[in-house]
Amino acid sequence: MENPVSKAVVTVLGFDSKGIIAQVSHVLFIHDINILDISQTVVSGYFNMIMLVDITSPNCSFDVIRDDLNALAKKLGLEIRIQKSEIFEAMHQI
Repeated sequence: MENPVSKAVVTVLGFDSKGIIAQVSHVLFIHDINILDISQTVVSGYFNMIMLVDITSPNCSFDVIRDDLNALAKKLGLEIRIQKSEIFEAMHQI
């Protein structure tokens, strides 16, 4: 039997600049995380992105992924968060 897919939601907020999607995607790539869905908008110079990612078999712990995204956020002057999708699913079941 196949293992169920474990998912997380990545959100990115801040001033728009070149390469945001590429750099966030690169961090996910090096940790063997696949992007399942992505939505991004830029409104009056503000960048907003939501990604649904597959964290079924990353090559490191969730904490390492979060720390690497936090380091990227600091470098780029953005807010980047990753949360396991169970949080969102639980909120809709209440």
